[in-house]
Amino acid sequence: MHELKGKNALITGASRGIGAAIAMSLADAGVNVILSDKLSCENTLAKVQSIGGSGREIICDITNSDSVDKLFQSIQQKEKIIDFTINSAGILLEEKITEMSIEDFDHIISVNLRGSFLIAKGSAKIMKLAKNGRIILISSELAYLGREDFSAYCASKAGVVGLTRSLARELAPEIKVNSVAPGPIDTPMLAIENMSKEWIDKELDIPLKRVGNPQEIGGLIRFLCGPDASFFTGQTISPNGGAVMF
Repeated sequence: MHELKGKNALITGASRGIGAAIAMSLADAGVNVILSDKLSCENTLAKVQSIGGSGREIICDITNSDSVDKLFQSIQQKEKIIDFTINSAGILLEEKITEMSIEDFDHIISVNLRGSFLIAKGSAKIMKLAKNGRIILISSELAYLGREDFSAYCASKAGVVGLTRSLARELAPEIKVNSVAPGPIDTPMLAIENMSKEWIDKELDIPLKRVGNPQEIGGLIRFLCGPDASFFTGQTISPNGGAVMF
């Protein structure tokens, strides 16, 4: 892990769940973590500091271009460079298409896909100056599987896969772009207020018969940031317990 020590990583959606686990995994490897979310990342930052890690938080709404611009301006002023960007911010919606409002659809696309675009764009501008960097976007197994009543979410996450492949070609060879498409993970998103009990039960109907934990995703992200992943770009890796097999 010493190869990552002293590097800078921007992690969005870092207030909880997968984003917080990614922050902890990278901080444990000696990475300086820049924690960003629409909500406060105070709790995550405290945990990072409790293990001797370094970092700070920047409040940002990834759907708002002005907010994203201010995020990257702050980074350029203080850290100067970003070695790794992980866009973990995302939201979920369970709703039948015949009942879904245009506003709900647009909101899912805005957070999950437009947000990925804006964060990747800002990161690429800084990374191009150093001619080096890695961008990791978070997709979902449902980008491949599809699921009734989750059309907006599935479409947004499929868009992230396409964005990953395109940016990997556009930004190579200096900047590597990959995505991670988790299956069911034990986070606040996988909760009854976001998904019906019926669908939560179905999430367990997979070969490994369990949901994953955020730390398993954090470990994968750390690998993708490390030297052993130097030949990866344009790939979507899906730790999903066998829910989808490619």
